[in-house]
Amino acid sequence: MKRQKRDRLERAHSQGFKAGVSGRSKENCPYQSQDIRSHWLGGWRDAMEARGVGLYR
Repeated sequence: MKRQKRDRLERAHSQGFKAGVSGRSKENCPYQSQDIRSHWLGGWRDAMEARGVGLYR
């Protein structure tokens, strides 16, 4: 069970990162659960930081 939960959270983080790289708004987060939503937003913030540094356009 813990592995499944971790995988789900990792997937949410990577989906948030992809959304951030593509320029989507953080308001478009598809998750309602606070735990999963926070991981999605963490990925989104990482992508915004990477875009700010110039790694992505």
